Amino acid sequence: MNVGFIGVGFMGKHMVKHIINGGHTLTVYDINLEATEEIQSMGASLAGSPREVAESSEVIFTSLPKPQNVEEVVLGEGGILSGANKGKTYFDLSTTDPLTLRRIATVAESKGVTVLDAPVSGGTIGAELGTLCIMVGGDEAHYKKYKQVLDLMGTQVIYAGPAGSGAVCKKANNLIGMTLGVVLSEAFSMGVKAGVDPNTLYNAISMSTGDTKAMKSYPDTLFKGNFEPGFKLDLGSKDVGLATEIGRALGVPMDISNIVQQKYIEAQNRGWGEESTLSVAKLQEEKSGVEIRTNS
Repeated sequence: MNVGFIGVGFMGKHMVKHIINGGHTLTVYDINLEATEEIQSMGASLAGSPREVAESSEVIFTSLPKPQNVEEVVLGEGGILSGANKGKTYFDLSTTDPLTLRRIATVAESKGVTVLDAPVSGGTIGAELGTLCIMVGGDEAHYKKYKQVLDLMGTQVIYAGPAGSGAVCKKANNLIGMTLGVVLSEAFSMGVKAGVDPNTLYNAISMSTGDTKAMKSYPDTLFKGNFEPGFKLDLGSKDVGLATEIGRALGVPMDISNIVQQKYIEAQNRGWGEESTLSVAKLQEEKSGVEIRTNS
């Protein structure tokens, strides 16, 4: 199958390898040409624009940082829809808001192109291992037709319902994850200031009802002061904002979520946007007067 992929950054560079290893013919595009070099060495063809990707592919995937990037790549000059003809299918693997997705889908449908939202969860490690959770919204027949490609990138591929449903699932998931990051920083700073070692706290919580995947990286990251990005704080803040926007549009009270959003905005204002989302814990450390670190 001829597959197109646009955006081979932190996540995309891993996902495309699984597509190639799955035996598909791959055409890629990224504004950063250097990012495509390894993929080309594995046999992928390099396109000069999103339009060229669409022209040469039966199904096209994007993995991009922000909704604005997705809209530009699809609808802009030289974009996907300028090269995709009737019968082609497009999956957005990015975390894009439902309104943007529906706007794109309306234009695409007028050209006979099917759009599905398919945001992913699992981070760069999940992308590298091919163990992502992929939440798909859109036409179920097209989902089933191309599920074989999705299965190469994720072990948990879920059909969530009509267009936009995958995006809503992803927003809910990321909102929970970002909220847990704030709550965990409060719990651990309280415990450490009370004299308990972070690893002891971690082990106790891991064997109790407070156990959560959100803290599984802590022994190698937060406890060592390692804030290298797997998932950037800028992106986490964006996701919380998208979730609260949906809540406002639907008239859903989201009191705690709005407080969480302000925490991530404050962390961005400190200049930590390019660091891991774990950097939000540094706000709590400053205010509590203690660092959540181990000595070893």
